[in-house]
Amino acid sequence: MPLAPSFPVMLRTSDHVRIDAAHTPSRGAADLGIVLAHGFTGSLRERPTRRIAHVLSGFGGVVSLDFRGHGRSGGETTVGDLEILDLDAAVRHARVIGYTRVVTVGFSMGGAVALRHAGVLQGVDAVVAVSAPARWYYRGTRPMRQVHWAIEHPAGRLAARLGKGTRIRRGVWDPVPLAPYEAAAKIAPTPLLVVHGDADTFFPLEHAHQIHDAAAEPKELWIEPGYGHAESAATPELIRRIGRWVSMV
Repeated sequence: MPLAPSFPVMLRTSDHVRIDAAHTPSRGAADLGIVLAHGFTGSLRERPTRRIAHVLSGFGGVVSLDFRGHGRSGGETTVGDLEILDLDAAVRHARVIGYTRVVTVGFSMGGAVALRHAGVLQGVDAVVAVSAPARWYYRGTRPMRQVHWAIEHPAGRLAARLGKGTRIRRGVWDPVPLAPYEAAAKIAPTPLLVVHGDADTFFPLEHAHQIHDAAAEPKELWIEPGYGHAESAATPELIRRIGRWVSMV
């Protein structure tokens, strides 16, 4: 089945980074805009993200973006810190083109960014964080040790650039940004949905519980049996359930 058409958009962040984005018009509610945030090394042009945008467009218009350092966007990724400015540019664009309700839906790193954006910058009507880490520097699983190698070592950054087109900023955070679970505590009264799989090989369920426990009402936690990690493991039915939740805000 063909995917819903999307149209290219070029955004500019408050710190002057060029962000590549796309708008998939709504096949559902005319007033609902959904800003879709990918995970680390992902892109709006990858098939799983495009498929998610297609399903979500049945509920509202979708603005997908490539975070800085990813795909055709400018700059270098800061792996969850300054990316809140990228997400904010997409949220503002969704409002400019006429969506009066704007919800962020983020996967993995994008989920952490959505939490931090809502807690620090605010300005959204609901937040969905899927497969998101609760805290920084987590190395408790083999995939996350590989992610840290890619971020911290020259050979890893080169591999990410050549293999995925992801440009990673060198150096360390100074200061360390607010952790996702700490940001979750600042989101209320904006509704929050936390979604996590019990088969996630990157972040165990403790991350979802830490985010949910830190947040105030209104909040929900969905633990999905058999669901792995982020966009590539998300089934159309799970995305439709998220779409239905989003459409009720």
